[in-house]
Amino acid sequence: MRLIKYLITSLFCSAIILGFSNMTLAQSKAEILAGDELNRVVPTSFYFAGQSAETQIRNSAAAKIGQNRFVIVGLVDTSGYSTELQGIYEGFFITDSPVKIGGKTLNTGAYGFGFAKDKVNIFDLSSKQILSVKIIEDVELKRPRPLMMTSDEKGIRLYKGKSYVLIVAK
Repeated sequence: MRLIKYLITSLFCSAIILGFSNMTLAQSKAEILAGDELNRVVPTSFYFAGQSAETQIRNSAAAKIGQNRFVIVGLVDTSGYSTELQGIYEGFFITDSPVKIGGKTLNTGAYGFGFAKDKVNIFDLSSKQILSVKIIEDVELKRPRPLMMTSDEKGIRLYKGKSYVLIVAK
């Protein structure tokens, strides 16, 4: 009788451990969106610092990072913006759940972003910088695009050209 209780308890504990590890694996793999799925989630324009700019749909990307959880980014046409804003703001970054960018936490929200010489800067909608993360150069990348996302075993790589930052679901 003791042996049966031990076996049942062991099987139950094993099932729970396997269930949690499978759930973790399922959550860690990001799905990069394309086509109609991408067009469905990317906004056609974005508000930043008192102005609205059109989205460059061809330079937009999105990833599904869990059940109904997305990270959406896109470059915008900043030609109508002041020179000062054009120098820091390139596009939008939307996340509907907290993420880590380069190890730093970014909460749920809509933000502006811009790649600088050696870092990416994230701004609130009033243009106040709230996060700055060092970029990584990917010298192996064969065909860089102005903006793109790829799946990584640790999360998502957000690229501008050959420069990227790692985004990880929290």
